Amino acid sequence: RASSHLAPTTRPNACSASMSLVTSLNPRAPGRVHPTGSVEGPRLGSRTLPNRRQGSSRFLSPLRRPDWSVPRARLAVRSAAGVGPDGSTGPEVVTEVASDSFLELRTEASLAMESPDAPPMKGSVDPGTLAGGYETLEDMLRTRLPPEEFADAMRVMQGSNMGAAVRTLDVPAEVNAAADVGDFDLKAYQFLGAREQMRHDRVTRLGLVQNKIVLPTDAPVEDQREALWKRCCEMIDAAGAAGVNVLCLQEAWTMPFGFCTREKYPWVEFAESAEDGLTTRLVQRKARQWNMVIVSPILERDERHGGTVWNTAVVVSNNGRFLGKHRKNHIPRVGDFNESTYYMEGNTGHPVFETAFGKIAINICYGRHHPLNWQAFGLNGAEIVFNPSATVGGLSEPMWSIEGRNAAIANNYYVASINRVGTEHFSNKFTSGDGGEAHNDFGHFYGSSYVAGPDASRTPSLSRSRDGLMVCDVNLGLCRQVKDKWGFQMTARYDMYAEFFRKFTDMNYEPQVIRDPSLGDSEEDFNF
Repeated sequence: RASSHLAPTTRPNACSASMSLVTSLNPRAPGRVHPTGSVEGPRLGSRTLPNRRQGSSRFLSPLRRPDWSVPRARLAVRSAAGVGPDGSTGPEVVTEVASDSFLELRTEASLAMESPDAPPMKGSVDPGTLAGGYETLEDMLRTRLPPEEFADAMRVMQGSNMGAAVRTLDVPAEVNAAADVGDFDLKAYQFLGAREQMRHDRVTRLGLVQNKIVLPTDAPVEDQREALWKRCCEMIDAAGAAGVNVLCLQEAWTMPFGFCTREKYPWVEFAESAEDGLTTRLVQRKARQWNMVIVSPILERDERHGGTVWNTAVVVSNNGRFLGKHRKNHIPRVGDFNESTYYMEGNTGHPVFETAFGKIAINICYGRHHPLNWQAFGLNGAEIVFNPSATVGGLSEPMWSIEGRNAAIANNYYVASINRVGTEHFSNKFTSGDGGEAHNDFGHFYGSSYVAGPDASRTPSLSRSRDGLMVCDVNLGLCRQVKDKWGFQMTARYDMYAEFFRKFTDMNYEPQVIRDPSLGDSEEDFNF
């Protein structure tokens, strides 16, 4: 796959009958998923890995640096300045901006700059791709820059982990083959930490899964959910074979994101018990099979409290036990996101789940826009915070790569940001909070899942348009090492902040504003 960043590995024939991960969970293969039983058809075995014990928080893996000397393909680009990379000259190209929107760029300019053998332009017709047909920004830059320039660009854009860009990671050949057969993007990386004298390395392998819906949104609820079970189990099994310790799925992974429509049915029919619903039982079986902690964000039905619906992340331990749940703290009321029609703000606080592989927390979707929400998980001791999301390009894409990374820096933990993929169409038109025309879809869910480290480094992204699995080793010792270096917690003024918020939440609060006397008594006195 042209978009793969995996280190070179030996790949078997994807159609080989002996390949261990061509599973019955592949949509092309027969078989139905039974949450409490087995999967009909060819069976998958649980993994047995060296250097791995039940309950151990250490996972040893080889470390390697990317080989920047490997030649990469380059496209000849005629520059508007007059001289292209190959020494040729070309006509000046003018890029115009439409008068009614700064987002509507003329694609003719980009077309004119392409060489005859460049990939076809898809950006103007396929929202899942960038101009030139690229699936990620990294793919675009890698193709167009010489290796040394690309490496420097990535250093500036994505930071440095222990003196270099976040390194690639080898995964077993059968996992690569499973990605080929299953047609999902697969990328693998590793964050390093300094070797200490008094503490052993604690390396946890993360798995991030992003996916499209499988069936149309008007298909029967049970069929839609089962199709998503089958599709995501395919990537969960690949993650298990890759040695993943902790895996997180995207927000509301068992359903379309129908919360734009303001229609209660059929969307609330996807809701189920967090403790013993069918999805939780399926995830428990997978957790036991692969000795893997799994975070499963679902639409929860709380029968103990009047059948209330919540947006909830279920945490299942690597031994298959229900460990706990966290409900979404912040509910959006912006654009098409009409989620308060279905559920309100969560009531579970900021729990951190201590697992065999580290302390994890879940900041669901819109909570990433609230810095104090991130901070609370950190103050409770989180080492890894997952951000399972469902967000679209027209609304949030410029913010996506910044917010998770900024949270990782400010709170000295790892952030794993996960976003769904594709454009979901609904039968009935709906309107937005922005006064636009009624429409049948949210827009494009742009995927682009990534992991950010506490040292300001981050991985490249998964595809904007394809299902994907990211495998990532994180050295948990780096969290304390960065804390010791920067001293954010030591220099924080929590007592001062607490006093400020105590005053701010008082009904009689007066903002601390010192006004220049020369401005007069009212805004009308401003004279420039």
